[in-house]
Amino acid sequence: MKSPYKGKTGLKRLVNAFGYSIAGTFAAFKHEDAFRQEVILAVILTPLAIYYGETPIDQALMISSLLLIIIVELLNSSIEATVDRISVKHHKLAKRAKDIGSAAVFFSLINAAVIWFLILVK
Repeated sequence: MKSPYKGKTGLKRLVNAFGYSIAGTFAAFKHEDAFRQEVILAVILTPLAIYYGETPIDQALMISSLLLIIIVELLNSSIEATVDRISVKHHKLAKRAKDIGSAAVFFSLINAAVIWFLILVK
């Protein structure tokens, strides 16, 4: 079966993709508490990364570690929404999918903490 959403090319595809990305960001902000918390964390910490990062590489690492948390949270939220769309009944595979997504977020947080620690303590 061919998707009716595929087949657009060029500028039309880019405009549509941008619109879908904005809609997804707003949906995550509206429906996902963790996403809102992580965005607030990034908004607070980004200026600190610029101030405390001694080199542009330090700053880039610190900021990109924050963006990685947001990216992984978006992926985790999409996994959770998809699993819930299929069924909200307890199922061991649904639990596994959600737990693995949560673990990914956890490790992205550890990654950011390690990067910030190594840069700030050096």
